[in-house]
Amino acid sequence: MTRGFFLICSLLVSALGWAQTDTEVYLFDLKVNNAKPTLSNPKNISNNPGYDNQPSFWDDDSVLFASTRQDQTDVLQFNVNEGSTSSWLTYTTTGSEYSPLRIPGKNAISAIRLDLDGLQRLYEYDFETSESTPITDLKIGYHVWFNDHILVATVLMENRMDLKVMDLEKGTQQTVHQNVGRSLHKIPGTDLISFISKRNNTWEIMSLGPITGESKKITKTYAQEEDICWLDENTIITGAGKRLLTKKLSSDADWETIIEFPQEEINNISRIAISPNSKRLAFVAEESPAKIIQKQVKAFNSRDLDGFVACFADNVLVQRFPNEKMYQGISTMRDNYERFFENVKSSSVEVVNRIILGNTIIDEEKTKVDGRDGHQVAIYQVENGLIASMTFVFPDGPLTDAESVVQEQLEAYNNRDIEAFTDTYANGIELYDFPKSLNLKGKSKLAQRYGSFFEDTPDLHCEIQNRIVIGNKVIDHESVTVNGMPINAIGIYEVDNGEIAKVTFIK
Repeated sequence: MTRGFFLICSLLVSALGWAQTDTEVYLFDLKVNNAKPTLSNPKNISNNPGYDNQPSFWDDDSVLFASTRQDQTDVLQFNVNEGSTSSWLTYTTTGSEYSPLRIPGKNAISAIRLDLDGLQRLYEYDFETSESTPITDLKIGYHVWFNDHILVATVLMENRMDLKVMDLEKGTQQTVHQNVGRSLHKIPGTDLISFISKRNNTWEIMSLGPITGESKKITKTYAQEEDICWLDENTIITGAGKRLLTKKLSSDADWETIIEFPQEEINNISRIAISPNSKRLAFVAEESPAKIIQKQVKAFNSRDLDGFVACFADNVLVQRFPNEKMYQGISTMRDNYERFFENVKSSSVEVVNRIILGNTIIDEEKTKVDGRDGHQVAIYQVENGLIASMTFVFPDGPLTDAESVVQEQLEAYNNRDIEAFTDTYANGIELYDFPKSLNLKGKSKLAQRYGSFFEDTPDLHCEIQNRIVIGNKVIDHESVTVNGMPINAIGIYEVDNGEIAKVTFIK
């Protein structure tokens, strides 16, 4: 969070990568209108600090999921009609349970248990007594029941997961695919199981006949998103960031957004499940990136080194804007801040302004170190519930009236006045995508690109949602209307000799 204060400067549950980030389980009513799924009546059914994940439906009216309590993870059942969690189904003092599923034909669930000694196995739990029995001695990652005795599961093999079909009555097992993802589902109305193949750079959704062992490609995943579920045998739903998307297999159309959530608390949607009657949908979302940032600010001000470092990814990159590397890695960060706390008697950070765009958080901070006041901006990028990078912006550029120049170009932009717009830029203007990917250089190219853009976009308008000024830099959170569509981005403008010399965009 602060420049290692001025340059002195995830725990994985298993090898499968169950990240213990703060997550919540959300439940919605699901309807299909005009062949399109719609969601309503949202509920946070976990509402619990810590890890809540891997929902599945016991029946149409109750949801199972893994939830943290008293420093371990157990299986919880939520009764939809009662509107409250009805019971804990496991409490294993020697380990934690994950990925609960109803076992067909039994009053029992299966769940993966990670014991304190590192043993990871799949167990059967009696629904009434919670008594457990091991199902297999393989190191199971994720699983789905084809019927009451045939299990399709991923098994950890070196640095990948392989897909196996196990017949528990016959005691047989067969590897049917290497390098697969965690999303396993029975395809409604068929005798097939879906899985994600990661053999190639482009991931694929595939089908498997557990009896025949035959597998076929269904379609590509949306980007590299591996969590899917099935609304029916022809309709797939997936999550990406703050969106749910759907794809009809009977159509040549690409993935289509069902809904995009504006709420700050819904991020990086994963682990999607649909009730047997297809009238309810549950998914997992990570906590707000802003909440993670605020947690590390609080830990810093409390001089809580462990709490502070726990907010960052193992390979966290710390740099000076735009991409001057200061250091990388959690161990180096710990060493830097440990020395800082030892050498500095008092320190604090006050966030005076904050810009939020997806998983990017930009904080304007006032700092105080042993009575000395400072001013800086920190650009945080959050991935999988942890801070993956932290980039500092300092007021060390040439003194200039940067804000008035940037405001002048904004007014010219909204007037679609290409001459007045380009007059605010230096001849050698450079446009970058963060942190430093050049996509345009020179005023002539700027005029060419924006001139045609102004002519083709009669409704073009930019509203500034938030602005931070630090030295010769102006950081604008922009909402731009283009052909009726709102587009949000962050522009970092650098002014030199009264002209905009460089712009870096975060989208």
